[in-house]
Amino acid sequence: FHRIMMLSVLRHTKTPVKFWFLKNYLSPTFKDVIPHMAKKYGFKYELVQYKWPRWLYQQTEKQRIIWGYKILFLDVLFPLAVDKIIFVDADQIVRSDLKELQDLDLNGAPYGYTPFCDSRKEMDGYRFWKSGYWASHLGKRKYHISALYVVDLKKFRKIAAGDRLRGQYQALSQDPNSLSNLDQDLPNNMIHQVAIKSLPQEWLWCETWCDDESKKKAKTIDL
Repeated sequence: FHRIMMLSVLRHTKTPVKFWFLKNYLSPTFKDVIPHMAKKYGFKYELVQYKWPRWLYQQTEKQRIIWGYKILFLDVLFPLAVDKIIFVDADQIVRSDLKELQDLDLNGAPYGYTPFCDSRKEMDGYRFWKSGYWASHLGKRKYHISALYVVDLKKFRKIAAGDRLRGQYQALSQDPNSLSNLDQDLPNNMIHQVAIKSLPQEWLWCETWCDDESKKKAKTIDL
């Protein structure tokens, strides 16, 4: 999946691209392949790592550890000179120039996510964010999906968003009924303390929730 996602980014993005990879969670084969891909396709890359703090509630499943790294350590994973990053899930197909997302005005929010689609009508009874806890917590705000997002790291650090997210994670994570989708539930839970800029819907098309008609305009497709 990584290669398909990367090649789709490179095919549509006209400016130089640098990929950042979580060092601890790449296969040995992929680590061997990256330098050859970088040379062949002309991109830069860097491997980043950060040791999960002892004081922070530990996850044991690999998938949940990766979800944790997606949201809990954005302020400390990257060099201070990096102003913005775009996270793209490995199973995304990119059909647009990501520079457009890089340049998007986040209106003072530290990050931007795409809301879940409402357009596939046969799924109306299954939208978990439309009832119960999420409906009352979000109010008129939307529930956002974590497969693609842009982070203004300067703003993120300035408002201590990392500390806030880690604090809330620590409070919620020991309850097995909380944070079932850790990387997604945490930023949506914290939407009142750490604002989310809602990206235009076309930035993420997901077959489960989005109708077939909207696929034509999709800038990324979630496989």
